[in-house]
Amino acid sequence: MAMRCDMCGKGFQTGNAVPHSKHRTKKSFKPNLQNKTVVIDGQKKKLKLCAKCLKTL
Repeated sequence: MAMRCDMCGKGFQTGNAVPHSKHRTKKSFKPNLQNKTVVIDGQKKKLKLCAKCLKTL
């Protein structure tokens, strides 16, 4: 299952988790995806949308 928003294409990003000791470890930042049913052209479609896209709908 892809971690990608169907509307804007936002996916997960990678970076470093840096604590106080400055010891860097790899971390993944996942988008806040929600499953929603949206009516498009009179038809219901199930979409995975990020929280930012849900606000704009």
